[in-house]
Amino acid sequence: MLPDLIVTNARVLTMDDANPRAEAVAIAGGRILAVGRRAAIEALAGPATRMIDAQGRTALPGFFESHLHLVLGGAELAHLQLGGIYGAEPLGAAFRAYGAANPGKPLLMAQGADYAMFGGRPITRQDLDAIIADRPVAMTAYDHHTVWANTAALAAAGLLQGAAMPAGHEVVMGPDGLASGELREFEAFAPVIALGGELRLNLGIATGGEPDPWPVEAERAIDRAKIARGLAHCAAHGITSMVNMDGNRYTLELLRELRDAGGLTARVKVPFHFKPTMDLSELDRAVAMTRDYDDDWLQSGFVKMFMDGVMDSGTAYRLDDYPGQPGHRSAPLFGPDRFKAIATEIDRRGLQIAVHAIGDGAVRVTIDGIEAARQANGPRDSRHRIEHIELIDRADVPRLGALGIVASLQPSHPPGAMDFPLFPSLDKVGRNRWPDSFRVRTLAEAGAPLAFASDWPVTDVAVLRNIQAALTRVPYEGAEDERVGLMAVLRACTAGGAWAAHREGVTGRLIPGLAGDLVVLGGDIEATDPQDVGRMGIALTVCGGRVTHQA
Repeated sequence: MLPDLIVTNARVLTMDDANPRAEAVAIAGGRILAVGRRAAIEALAGPATRMIDAQGRTALPGFFESHLHLVLGGAELAHLQLGGIYGAEPLGAAFRAYGAANPGKPLLMAQGADYAMFGGRPITRQDLDAIIADRPVAMTAYDHHTVWANTAALAAAGLLQGAAMPAGHEVVMGPDGLASGELREFEAFAPVIALGGELRLNLGIATGGEPDPWPVEAERAIDRAKIARGLAHCAAHGITSMVNMDGNRYTLELLRELRDAGGLTARVKVPFHFKPTMDLSELDRAVAMTRDYDDDWLQSGFVKMFMDGVMDSGTAYRLDDYPGQPGHRSAPLFGPDRFKAIATEIDRRGLQIAVHAIGDGAVRVTIDGIEAARQANGPRDSRHRIEHIELIDRADVPRLGALGIVASLQPSHPPGAMDFPLFPSLDKVGRNRWPDSFRVRTLAEAGAPLAFASDWPVTDVAVLRNIQAALTRVPYEGAEDERVGLMAVLRACTAGGAWAAHREGVTGRLIPGLAGDLVVLGGDIEATDPQDVGRMGIALTVCGGRVTHQA
């Protein structure tokens, strides 16, 4: 078979310990045909082979985003972006300019708001009313667990007088008996999201349910277009595979329609989202999704759960009190005994478990549940995983490695690592707990498999900036250095993510017979200062033999 594409004159990092380096890669029929020395690979070319000279740049397996939100991110590319904006005047200028440019939008929605935007005091609806009062306005926190809305948005969404919410979701009330403007967690702010016409795309993360009635083709076309924008954005960042950490059958159907039309430019896994209000019988839906979507490009096969919220809003579940808040530790969204029963049943069905756990209490409940599942069902190659692990008790560190639990981490999220300031986030953790926060090297040394991701749209899906953060993060006072080496970081962004998703046979290593997924960086990463990695850019992205991005 003659190659369709050859990438040559590259510094190829294969992530294959037996053959770690090469100079060129040949691809045929969407699969890796050969990896090796430049002269040998170039000799394979036929008259129709496309030759790409990498000019000495680094090439490696396509980035495997182990935790992102493709659908939400694609939709939010059209929203106002607030990264780096602080204070009433800059915020007002940004919103007014966005409103003027979008006169017909039913909701002016912004992304990336910092909890400390107004100097650390709580943000209120009155703050947003002072900017625009006659149109619904809202902004989402950078962690996507809090939305702040003005009075017009709250009234239009039916939340101004408050509303009953499931445990863990809250419409925060003000001293005047009306909603303060702060909406905590997804079901609380879903009615505001609905004002902008994007509720369908949020069901996967908010309720785990399906749109009812099922969207007609015109509605699906609108939603597919938003996903396509997200896919193009990911391809430009070198991403060829991803675990979409929210979803439902509707998400999978939109992706299937894109795939059938030739528009799916990355391999995607989508979970069944199990909510605390669900009965175990709902797992039949997870099994059906796993059966119905199982090919090279589109899969399910795992169950996503939220054990808690986030530290900044005080909804993460801790083993100790929040600083300055005696008695406040939040609570797990699943009680320990119930979670053990759920985890055991998920594992019995042969599905993977992925749990959002931020606080050390949430992490412990999750570990206990996975351990109970293993004891009940026996050991297997489950690769159950915990997402984020921002705080972990030292006694629990070795348990991840012992149980084979994947540490799914985001190197750019620790306060002070990249875009997130040290405070007030570290104030929420408490100085005495800094050494237990955002542990990476400690978990790896304890045997936990690492998988790195950006959690887009929490950050700008900038994988290279994520790598930069992992290499350059400054230790917290009194804490150990939690950085890991360059090759360990690159592995966690490629082969590690593939392994964690049970996809290492497809995208994990650039060896003959595997999928044609690779990324060529904008330079030689090994000759680049770690401080400059984030500015290298992506020169080329290839997925399944197709060039999906070329700078």
